[in-house]
Amino acid sequence: MTPHAPTHATIHIPDAALSQRRILRVLVASQILSGAGLAAGVTVGALLAQDMLGSTSLAGLPSALITAGSALTAVAVGRVSQARGRRPGLAGGYLTGAIGSAGVITAAVLDNPLLLFLGLFVYGAGTATNLQARYAGADLAAPGHRARAVSTVLVATTLGGVAGPNLAAPTGTFAEHLGIPNLAGPFLLSGSAYALAALVLTLWLRPDPLLLARSVAQAKEADAATDLAGVGATDTSEGRGGVVLGALVMVLTQLVMVAIMTMTPVHMHDHGHGTTASGLVIAVHIGAMYLPSPLTGWLVDRYGRMKIAAVSGITLLAAGVLAAAAPADSVALLALALALLGLGWNFGLVAGTAILTDTVPLATRAKTQGLVDVSIAIAGATGGMASGVIVAATSYPALALTGGALSLALLPAVGAAAYRR
Repeated sequence: MTPHAPTHATIHIPDAALSQRRILRVLVASQILSGAGLAAGVTVGALLAQDMLGSTSLAGLPSALITAGSALTAVAVGRVSQARGRRPGLAGGYLTGAIGSAGVITAAVLDNPLLLFLGLFVYGAGTATNLQARYAGADLAAPGHRARAVSTVLVATTLGGVAGPNLAAPTGTFAEHLGIPNLAGPFLLSGSAYALAALVLTLWLRPDPLLLARSVAQAKEADAATDLAGVGATDTSEGRGGVVLGALVMVLTQLVMVAIMTMTPVHMHDHGHGTTASGLVIAVHIGAMYLPSPLTGWLVDRYGRMKIAAVSGITLLAAGVLAAAAPADSVALLALALALLGLGWNFGLVAGTAILTDTVPLATRAKTQGLVDVSIAIAGATGGMASGVIVAATSYPALALTGGALSLALLPAVGAAAYRR
């Protein structure tokens, strides 16, 4: 039996490495498309609701509905991926987002607010799927390269995310030529982009990364002369701690990031800045959320998940302090604060994803990842809603300082986890 073990391993491991390169290329292509769909629709969702209702009272509802749809889809995509693989899970999620886009367009043509809200809820599936794709990039990656694989998928979203909003005006004009309201135009792009992303994954995400990762793991287990029962007990214990820590890092960074980001344009508007200035600050923030991903992935793999998770908390604290201290008339300092906010979020997401992927067994990986992403979506919604309440009761600087202080909770959590190891 012994001579067969090395041979068996050498058959599978190189194949997995070759497949990983192909899988990353396919995921990058689908993320570029889905990034355009994600950004284009979100750009005008609130404006479309306001236009149809003739009031601003429910203009915030589209964001809440998209978040709710995203949370529900995160569970569904996780369960489908667990049972059948990443390809049907991700492709199904993007196809659902495309159907939601079609529902929004139909609602705009019929001037039906209820159908609009339903369409936006279903459209939220694209958001969840876009985020879940990062896990597929890590399934076959070697442990020392997982964070870089995650970051490669993440940064691809930026390319579509930058193009999407810039296509809002031309797609609006095109929609008018088809007899569709101007504001529904970006959803033509969203629906097409999501449908194409689903097609790319269906046709070319082969072999399925999660299913192949399971096959490779099973082959290694079959050839390993170890007590699997003992190893399983240890892995389960470590896995629980990894799930809690990874989820905590991602949930806390999402909560702090969304809370401060949401109220920054409002703070700027209240102090006389126009949409151009606030748009610039948010653009800098979004760039900092995604563009550093390749560097972050390298740092996480090189220096360890725990260290970069701790750096995430410190960076978010710096962002909160700077945002609170920045003069209201200083666009440059607010932009720097929001850049640090985006960078801290990026550190937390990449490190947290790597921690989670390292410790969750393949048998339950996709399902667990889906549930964690639900928590992230809920944290984002909570941060967005709570931020307005805090600013109304106190001030924007108080919100920024609260968020910065809250992010410090990552330090004892990471320290405790490192001590247990």
